[in-house]
Amino acid sequence: MHLTLSKPGLMRTGNFIAGQWHEAAEGTALVVTNPANNEPIARVPDSGAAAARAAVDAAHAAFPAWKKTPAKVRAQCLKRWNDLVLSHQEDLGRLISREQGKPLAEGIGEVAYAASYIEWFAEEATRANGDIIPAPVPGRRMFALREPVGVVAAVTPWNFPAAMIARKIAPALAAGCTVVCKPAEDTPLTSLALVALAAEAGVPPGVLNIVTASRERTPEVVDVWLADARVRKITFTGSTPVGKHLARRSADTLKKLSLELGGNAPFIVFEDADIKAAVDGLMAAKFRNGGQTCVCPNRVFVHDAVYASFSDLLVRRVAELRVGPASDEASQIGPMINARAVEKIERHVQDAVSRGAGVLTGGKRLPALGDNYYAPTVLADVDATMACASEETFGPVAPLTRFGDEAEVIAQANDTPFGLAAYFYSRDVRRIWRVADALESGIVGINEGAISAEAAPFGGVKDSGYGREGSAHGLDDYLHTKYLCQGQLD
Repeated sequence: MHLTLSKPGLMRTGNFIAGQWHEAAEGTALVVTNPANNEPIARVPDSGAAAARAAVDAAHAAFPAWKKTPAKVRAQCLKRWNDLVLSHQEDLGRLISREQGKPLAEGIGEVAYAASYIEWFAEEATRANGDIIPAPVPGRRMFALREPVGVVAAVTPWNFPAAMIARKIAPALAAGCTVVCKPAEDTPLTSLALVALAAEAGVPPGVLNIVTASRERTPEVVDVWLADARVRKITFTGSTPVGKHLARRSADTLKKLSLELGGNAPFIVFEDADIKAAVDGLMAAKFRNGGQTCVCPNRVFVHDAVYASFSDLLVRRVAELRVGPASDEASQIGPMINARAVEKIERHVQDAVSRGAGVLTGGKRLPALGDNYYAPTVLADVDATMACASEETFGPVAPLTRFGDEAEVIAQANDTPFGLAAYFYSRDVRRIWRVADALESGIVGINEGAISAEAAPFGGVKDSGYGREGSAHGLDDYLHTKYLCQGQLD
């Protein structure tokens, strides 16, 4: 199966600033590679401060007109963008699979997921209602209006290159904000293609701008946006240390922030759980995108009474997973994004084994397939002393930990600085509400492993960040409230 595009024009390789494409200058290109074989796909600009400033100049200049554009007109523009994304779903899926590595079915599915956010916020654009406030004295009228915050800087990750950019840019445009964006260095091509379709849909020049940069030059780009008071909001998905850096640097200009940061999701299987359903849920939540998602279960707690039956069924299911490149239609797990990712997975598994864990399946690289492949793995008898229990593995490794008491497992689940997602399986309705209330997490999956949806608020607590993406709450993060008070009306 070839991953070539039926519409080659979707393969964009330049920065998009003020409605114009700017190709890489000689000697300043970033090479994008296919993680399946490390072969080059394209060259894009390795941008620096000058491109970052130009993007802000364009977004700032375009903001007054876009802010005044009627919400219905902005919504129509987003709906056209949604239609274009869906009409190019297979091509965009191929592009995702080429630069990110996930199986084609997942790539195509991600495009539909990305489009769902564009459609949702197209509809939300016309619902940014204000309030009429009862006046405390005669002759006065009081109003609260919701207005766009201004220029938004979006920094997106590599694991979902279509969904993450849509989840940030769609609400920004719906609210009347303009955008500067820096996609992940590993996966810029999908983001550039989506921006090209947004321009085709009629997003005016300067409203949406995107610049690419290598990992080494990304701080140069982002530092420009952090220092510029015209940038009124930063939205970022990535690691907690980087998120904290952005929060500190944003303080100088008091920018609004949305931070979706690291996770260490617990997955709890109680003794009264439907074991087959729990295994199905873990397979969906853990091994999607090869375990490279921020809401992947990172710690799997299984009650002693069902540990054997759960682990036996899980091992059979995991051992059956087909690993291979996206060009192979049978592949269910693709390569990891790069060598650093594989090295971290390998380190976590080796550390666990050295401390007494057992490998029930997997636990090794797959060099016959290529440098970036790692076998789907199940570890037994994992405890809190192991690195995989405290660090986000971000790979296809399911570490199993025994427990015997509800209070004990809740304490273990919450014993982490992070609080993005949590999952548990139980058929006891009283337990369900106790545990849901007790878990310190922004998202809780109850007898469900697939929790993300455009209508639901996505985000975490504690070191997993703040702000919400998706849902009506996702639009709020791009708006501020203006209070109007008019007197002398009697």
